[in-house]
Amino acid sequence: MERSFETRLTVDGATVDERDVELLRGVDEHGSIHRASGELGRSYARMQQRIVDLEAAIGPLVDRQRGGADGGGSELTENARSLLSRFDRLEAAFAGVAAVEESVFSGRVVERTGELATVDTDAGRICALVPPNVTAVAVSVRSDAVTLTAPDDTPAPTETSARNQFTGSVLTVGEGEAVASVEVDIGAETPLLALVTCGSVEKLGLEPERTVVASFKATATRGVSE
Repeated sequence: MERSFETRLTVDGATVDERDVELLRGVDEHGSIHRASGELGRSYARMQQRIVDLEAAIGPLVDRQRGGADGGGSELTENARSLLSRFDRLEAAFAGVAAVEESVFSGRVVERTGELATVDTDAGRICALVPPNVTAVAVSVRSDAVTLTAPDDTPAPTETSARNQFTGSVLTVGEGEAVASVEVDIGAETPLLALVTCGSVEKLGLEPERTVVASFKATATRGVSE
């Protein structure tokens, strides 16, 4: 499942979005608000006003130089560069979240306890957060929310906060430099995906046909209407 997102950073009551960042980077690259507006195909007056509005909340963002042989120009302040760095860090964090794979299981709600619902799926019963007044749902489980353990080392559901537990067989192990993506057959049409460290792969001896227990919390599992 692939997600799209739009990054927004709130600073001192002002919301900085991707167009604001484009504006500031345009000024930095082209040396003036006027030239940046032309290159970006945006209104100079609106760009100028947007900078004024942001500066009223955040502080100086652009140093403006008037006149001179080259007609003046503008450059970003340290405050603006710090803002762009914060935005980049936030966007990188969002991108990391969006890139995490999910397993999706279809089912029907058979029981509710507050915000939590028990959903009958082809994998078995899954406890998940499900909106009210929804019966047919698609339950998504993020791969980084799944824990894999050896059957003999797995605590009983009553002894852990991971209310969902499934015994299955490893299908594939795709190792990167530090983490591995593991597909586990838990008896459903769709395999359960787990993101684990390469150290865990070695410790558990993860390889095709290896029996493992996959556990994940109800609060890390979401159901949406189908």
